Amino acid sequence: MRSPVLPLTWHLARSSGRRGLHSQLLAAGAAAVGSFLLLLMIAASLGAGTRADHTTWRTPDAVPAKEATAVQATTTTYVRHEPVTVVNLAQLPGRQETPAPPGLSGFPKQGQVYVSPALADLLHELPAGQLAGRFPEVKSYGTIGAAGLASPDELVAVVGRAPGDRAVSKAAGEQNYYDENLTERALVAGFSGTEASVFTGADQGTVLLGVVLLVMPVVVLASAAGRLGAARREQRLAALRLAGATPRQILAMTAVEAAAVGAAGALAGALAYTALLPALAEVPYGVGGWYTGRLWVGLPWLAAVVLAVTALITVSAVTMLRQVVTSPLGVAQQADPRRTRLIRLLLFVAVLLYIWANTSDGGQLTVRQLLGLLALFYGAFWMLGPWVVDRLGRIVGRRADRPATLLAARRLSDDPRGAWRTVSGLVLAGFVAGFFSVSTLGSEGPRHEGQVAVITANAADARRTAAEARTLLREAGVTATVAVTSEDDYLSLLGGVDGVTAQVSGGQEKTDTAVTALTPLGSGRYPITQEYVSAPDDTITARVATVSTATLVLSFLVAAASAGLTAAANVLDRRRVYGLLRLAGTPLQVLDRARIRETVIPLTVLAGGTTAMGVFGATQLNKAAGTTINTSGALQLVICVTVGALAMLAAIAGSKPLLRKVTAGPAQTAD
Repeated sequence: MRSPVLPLTWHLARSSGRRGLHSQLLAAGAAAVGSFLLLLMIAASLGAGTRADHTTWRTPDAVPAKEATAVQATTTTYVRHEPVTVVNLAQLPGRQETPAPPGLSGFPKQGQVYVSPALADLLHELPAGQLAGRFPEVKSYGTIGAAGLASPDELVAVVGRAPGDRAVSKAAGEQNYYDENLTERALVAGFSGTEASVFTGADQGTVLLGVVLLVMPVVVLASAAGRLGAARREQRLAALRLAGATPRQILAMTAVEAAAVGAAGALAGALAYTALLPALAEVPYGVGGWYTGRLWVGLPWLAAVVLAVTALITVSAVTMLRQVVTSPLGVAQQADPRRTRLIRLLLFVAVLLYIWANTSDGGQLTVRQLLGLLALFYGAFWMLGPWVVDRLGRIVGRRADRPATLLAARRLSDDPRGAWRTVSGLVLAGFVAGFFSVSTLGSEGPRHEGQVAVITANAADARRTAAEARTLLREAGVTATVAVTSEDDYLSLLGGVDGVTAQVSGGQEKTDTAVTALTPLGSGRYPITQEYVSAPDDTITARVATVSTATLVLSFLVAAASAGLTAAANVLDRRRVYGLLRLAGTPLQVLDRARIRETVIPLTVLAGGTTAMGVFGATQLNKAAGTTINTSGALQLVICVTVGALAMLAAIAGSKPLLRKVTAGPAQTAD
């Protein structure tokens, strides 16, 4: 016998009218946004890892001398505060030919210079004295292909050298404490390195941190889509249950309807992600924009996200029907307030104690452990939220002295889960704001802006180099004060290394000119600047700042969208209740104030709690990294929370016209 589930589901969906259509469109829109954001987060995470993999060839992978075929010396110089990675290569005589580096058609011969497209543009833009003079003079530059680059905006050069050139000598590869991952030399037989560049190695871990903090608000938005029209659906299905429909049929009808709406929305989000890939690739992160193909997650991930969002919406819708299955009469009479249990509080406290035990001993936390604890905290707070809302509703209800406050309190205590879903996005976004407002990592120490330094072999060489440096700078038109540093001068730019420092006047252009002018000096090393010395710390700081800004913006946008979506759905679901209140003489303004207070009351308490927890989490992160918190982030925190709250209230206020519409003509709508 043919099952009546599909025909009946289709009939009810068609006959649900404009109210049902509005709910379905809202649900599909939420699913589309959730699918799009999830794909975007996966793309950023996978793409950051792929970009790092395309820089590993630049780190020399040392082999025994008898197996070596070439010498590789990778170093870094700066122009306009931007790093330029320079890979010096020399073929060893009498050895077999070395394979071509990634992005090159062949191993570079002596005197050949290959540059990335972005560096080629910069070489033509800047005067030779600011940049081109740092490389051998050639008639034309070769081009490094995408296989050897992390980003189309990356500045990279590959220079062919003679085996005896100073740029590939042992002196050029001697390291000080600030050279780690910036200057390395080794005998190589190919380009199979595994260590990513310092400018890309931390990108994926930082993105994952943002993903963990953002994924819960996105899940909240998607799950809210499954609950749109829940009250209308409960009433309709309760009537069918009383008319003889089986629990299995009720669940099947709900699952089919929710899955169809969720799949349509999730697929639309996936198509939007695919169509917007070229535009998304232009968004800079770290070393620059993206190659479009590296942001493509692939069909398996695309299908997995569509299925996951569809399943989330379906499960969210089905879980709302427990009362319909077990007590359809109670649902039909709306006689069963949805209370919460004390076990939620006990489990939350247990999770907090577990997190405290794992972070208070002062031990170093791995990135994976930290991300796991953050995810655990999110889950715990999601479980606690409805319990707090329930208690707030009871407390406020006993002390309410205004009709709007009393109505809000009754709604909080009658449906704490629904009220929690409205504010949960911003509550969890408050944790993100609290976390990132004080988690900007940075290094402490003297800064030497405008200084250019040249490393020498010893103090005697430093004195001779100082005289040459004065001559070269004067010929280049650079005004600078040149001084000799010793191995006892730990506060200089060289930090206790013999060499020469020049304090340049005239701004960044003159500093770049000084670096180019002093390139022939030293032991085959490029002159260094403050950017070189602080590169590892500044890179991490910049990545965390970028991810924090993106995460904060997206968190609050998702929270506002979730709140507005839920508020609109609540108006549709409570149409009968609002109509009866209007028949009883309740002014529309009172109903609207009750809706606002229904949001403000739990938001004030819960968002304050999560923000404090976010600050605590950031403190633990900084402790694990061995740095201090960013105390200047207090103003940023206040601004973020204020703007987020205003955005949420604006989103909720946007459904006021809908409230006016559904309560117009109360005699007809309040049946």
